[in-house]
Amino acid sequence: MILYNVTVIVDEPIHEEWLHWMKQVHVPEVLATGAFTDNKICRILGYEEGGISYSVQYLCSDLDTYNKYQEEFAPALQQKHTERYQGKFAAFRTVLEVLHHQTKELNGTT
Repeated sequence: MILYNVTVIVDEPIHEEWLHWMKQVHVPEVLATGAFTDNKICRILGYEEGGISYSVQYLCSDLDTYNKYQEEFAPALQQKHTERYQGKFAAFRTVLEVLHHQTKELNGTT
């Protein structure tokens, strides 16, 4: 499995609108490419001067799938984000190979 992580520092005054747009528009568009099977958006705890930090994570089956996403879909999706939030964010991307992933099933009722 491949974990594609995008760390984004968003200007504080717009971070709530950015998060809403990510959840309602951008992430659904990324998932609609068919490359990824899972997504998480995490707020990074801690303080970054002038911004709020997020980790946007996508999981895909293999490196070939990730590379296809990067070639066919990423440029247009990243451009759309950049045009909307130009000068109001900084981002860097990391690609990780998942060596072990385990989940715990919860028993009982909520």
